Amino acid sequence: MTSTHVPLPRVPGDHAGVVELLDHADRAVDAVLTPVAAQEGLSREGWRVLLLLSQAGGRSMGEIAEHAAIPNPTATRMVSRLVAHSLAIRRNDPNDRRRVLVHLAPRGRDVVDRVSRQVEKRVDRALAQLSGGDATLRTLLTMLAGTLPVREPSS
Repeated sequence: MTSTHVPLPRVPGDHAGVVELLDHADRAVDAVLTPVAAQEGLSREGWRVLLLLSQAGGRSMGEIAEHAAIPNPTATRMVSRLVAHSLAIRRNDPNDRRRVLVHLAPRGRDVVDRVSRQVEKRVDRALAQLSGGDATLRTLLTMLAGTLPVREPSS
């Protein structure tokens, strides 16, 4: 599989601004993640839902919609597709029988593991070319993610 190189945007003074760098990083992640997820029949939002479900416990439709930054009706349709493909399971909340929680199915766990391994291999190869590598990037991304607010889904 050939890799797609997304040219780094430039601003006056030949320095990329933070906004442009974040956009470039997002497109670079998309260029790696989207084809790998697509091989498993997943959209990027579908991937986000599976990844959330893999982090433990059942999730409500509201949590799923918020995490994937999609409207509730879209989240419901997406979960229905994941359930139809045996990637997720719906179960009643044991504490509130009126509420339904979505859990990762064993087949969904396999997909998360496969996609994660493939994406991490590609990212590791790219990081090997950088001084400081993986630990520095993980630290910086963790700090950035912890300080920036998550976008609320539109309805």
